[in-house]
Amino acid sequence: MKKDIRSFSEEQLCDFFVKKGHKSFRGQQVYEWLWKKSANSFEKMTNISLPVRKILDDNFVINKLLVDKIQKSKDGTIKNAVKLFDGHIVESVLIPSNNRLTACVSSQVGCSLNCEFCATSKLKRMRNLNPDEIYDQVVTINDQSKNYFNRSLTNIVFMGMGEPLMNYNNLIKSIDLICSKKGLGISQKRIVVSTSGIPKMIKKLSDESLKVNLAVSLHSAIESIRNKIMPFTKDFPLIELKESLIYWYKKTNRRITYEYIVWKGINDSRSDINALIDFCKIVPSKVNLIQYNSIGNDDFKTADTKTIKLYEDELEKKKIIVTIRRSRGQDIDAACGQLANKEVSLN
Repeated sequence: MKKDIRSFSEEQLCDFFVKKGHKSFRGQQVYEWLWKKSANSFEKMTNISLPVRKILDDNFVINKLLVDKIQKSKDGTIKNAVKLFDGHIVESVLIPSNNRLTACVSSQVGCSLNCEFCATSKLKRMRNLNPDEIYDQVVTINDQSKNYFNRSLTNIVFMGMGEPLMNYNNLIKSIDLICSKKGLGISQKRIVVSTSGIPKMIKKLSDESLKVNLAVSLHSAIESIRNKIMPFTKDFPLIELKESLIYWYKKTNRRITYEYIVWKGINDSRSDINALIDFCKIVPSKVNLIQYNSIGNDDFKTADTKTIKLYEDELEKKKIIVTIRRSRGQDIDAACGQLANKEVSLN
């Protein structure tokens, strides 16, 4: 069976060519084609001779990603259903705004967790995405940014399908490739890793000396409520999450973002607001109040505008930065929590 060439490092490719009786720089050329130029076939490597391309074709494959469906929202958001080499499909999203073009990328086929309010969590986790599969999502969305908006991608958020920190090694490798000068050269500071809160892995990420930003899907700072809406958190109590966030700030000196949805009758009381305020005091942080996007579960209904405003006012009184994030791409099920590989025809 042929090997996936993008699982090889630059050094390994150089060694391969030396063993085949060629100069090692051939490996550097091929590596540049694979990553910086995002070549998805050996035929496109035009400065490499036909005999060398034949060697590549005899020994390797490029497991390229294919866009299976594209949907365009009335607000400009673009959702891709992308088919992987083994037939599995994941979704990624291009989110345009006034001064940003953001790629929301997936890290797993399905999800490892069981958040009650999220459509993706209802899908069985089939496998982790490889670094090249994460990378290809970014390349695809960057091309769409140029085609539809005449400018390159500005930001990347790991907020698509799956829990990024449960695919840790491939996450880190993909970030290295995305940010490397030999890859896409995107600044680490423009990347957000969003997690539902895995304390051990947050600490591990803190030790990487990366400049990426951290977002935590909190949704409640009261243990019993958080356990109910996110059952997996019974294994990751808030005290452990707090310790990991203190560790993150100590190591990185970077503010944490809390993603927070307010639901009617679940976390819309004064005690919920006070608990969130207390949690925000642990380390410098800001809060994104997120509009809830229904997945058909009647237990979850978005809180009224008055309650959202109360949250905003009380946080601001305590000098906590707070923003209200309006959903994008709701009409194509591309908004936060809605990615679930629904079978929908092309727009």
